Amino acid sequence: MRIINSQILTNPNYHFIGNSLYKDVILVAWDPAPYSSNLDKWYKNPDYNLFTPYVQHRSKNPNQPFYILHPKFIWQLWDIIQENTKEKIQPNPPSSGFIGIFIMMSMCNEVHVYEYIPSIRQTDLCHYHEHYHDAACTLGAYHPLLYEKLLVQRMNTGVKEDLYGKGKVILPGFRSARCRRRFWFP
Repeated sequence: MRIINSQILTNPNYHFIGNSLYKDVILVAWDPAPYSSNLDKWYKNPDYNLFTPYVQHRSKNPNQPFYILHPKFIWQLWDIIQENTKEKIQPNPPSSGFIGIFIMMSMCNEVHVYEYIPSIRQTDLCHYHEHYHDAACTLGAYHPLLYEKLLVQRMNTGVKEDLYGKGKVILPGFRSARCRRRFWFP
């Protein structure tokens, strides 16, 4: 499964339609709609026009699963981050990594994630699929990465040695999660 934001679909530098990264996988696209935007308003005016490349890709690959997330889902994830953070954070959409983690937690009993929280091998590489380096990618400039990572670290049921040495966290799926206080989703 590959989680992609609408910029990937619309930026010609990513060659979405022809790039092998987007073949033979389940695609899940999202767009950073405004926090309070309703579905009809967002559909008519997305942040990036993901619908045209979506239709093009679906016509070329009709059997490939390809989904678009409802923008409300993105902001419900941001609400979860805010509810689990003591300080007030700027309402920017969560990262594709965080979105993917939560999708996997809804599908699996247990999720193993590597290097989302950087290990001792930390680099300033922003994305595994490109060679763009920026130290700001670790803490986030546009996404609330620091708060996402702190929340994932708190949810970790794995051992601390794996977290620091391998960047590995083990997260319970929602079906197996046991919460001491109120559940995250409304």
